Amino acid sequence: MPLPQQIVGTCSPAIENKIDARWLMAYAASIDDFNPRYLDTTQILRAHPVFPVCLEWDAIVALRFGPDMAPMSAAEQARAVHAEHDLHLLKPLQPGLQLFSVAHAIAVEACKPGANLVKRIDTVDADGTLFCRTYQHSLYRGVALLDGPQTLETPPPWPDPAPHCPALYFPLPIPPGAAHVYTECARIWNPIHTDHAHALAAGLPGIILHGTITLARAVSLLVHHLLGDDSSRVTRLGCRFSGMVRLPSALTLRIDGRGPQVLNFSVLSDSGSAIISRGFLCFT
Repeated sequence: MPLPQQIVGTCSPAIENKIDARWLMAYAASIDDFNPRYLDTTQILRAHPVFPVCLEWDAIVALRFGPDMAPMSAAEQARAVHAEHDLHLLKPLQPGLQLFSVAHAIAVEACKPGANLVKRIDTVDADGTLFCRTYQHSLYRGVALLDGPQTLETPPPWPDPAPHCPALYFPLPIPPGAAHVYTECARIWNPIHTDHAHALAAGLPGIILHGTITLARAVSLLVHHLLGDDSSRVTRLGCRFSGMVRLPSALTLRIDGRGPQVLNFSVLSDSGSAIISRGFLCFT
């Protein structure tokens, strides 16, 4: 069945998560980021800027497999891939916080590869204080859209590009076991990233890497080389996931825009094609 239009306007249940030091440390270690701010428990730990994806995952799954998506088959559901990401960091994430994430379906549209579902995921505390907000696009490859496009809310525009600068390049290696380690440490379970048979059944060439691993590793390099290892300066980040990553891979981070409040980057495969395009990181 096609992607149903009636998904727009629905939301997941509120998914509760308690952040603890073990989770923050495991996440950082899974992306080979050993910044003491994520690991040294003699101080208050800080979450890696991409850590909110861990809090959001179960809400996304609950929306994806909720009753309003029931017309879609399991095979069609498995064809969803992460296409775009725009994360807004509003308050620091630290151990001890009890937070609640809700995924809202805000738009659907047809596109050349299939159908696109746009979600807004809000993560708040018990008082409703917003800690982070993500706008995420999920592309259902080869799936039609039922009853035409529908938009309840338009995501905010991405930041203007930073002034062009001479490109900087940094190696971004992906080890063979990266997907399996990340799955367990991030607590993000999607079998296309760890189960070869499931990936093949979903129409993929085999296990592919989570897009958020590539994004997180790129952000780690940006924070290390250009922000003095101070991730508290990061206020927003995002990108378009433009290609699949097989394991292992020798990727390259390319930085080609630098301004006083924004960096622009891409991640390239070993053949030079873009795995991540239109990457941006906003900072103070």
